[in-house]
Amino acid sequence: MPYAVIGFLTLALWVYCLVDIITSPDAGIRHLPKMGWIIVVVLIPTIGALLWLFAGRPIGEPRPASNTRFGEYDRPGRQVASNPDDDEAFLRGLRERAEQQRREARRQQQERDQDPV
Repeated sequence: MPYAVIGFLTLALWVYCLVDIITSPDAGIRHLPKMGWIIVVVLIPTIGALLWLFAGRPIGEPRPASNTRFGEYDRPGRQVASNPDDDEAFLRGLRERAEQQRREARRQQQERDQDPV
């Protein structure tokens, strides 16, 4: 039974380190490139995982968490919608497009009226 617990903990550590390596930014990883750390952790599971935790993991920069910290509309970098009534160029473009569609509809109607089918 104790061997099973130790084996499970080792497996959990190994999987955690692999996921941590894969999700770490390339610029923050120390001593080896990302692929080098993956090879070390896969070939030498327990020692490689411990080496990653103490010697390879990025230090000092907080890693961005998943988008769960922010709501869908509160994400940093998301463009905020503005009031379209305040954007004259947008409204002018809408009016021009609507007028173009009306002209095209009139032209098609005239063609249907003239075509004897």
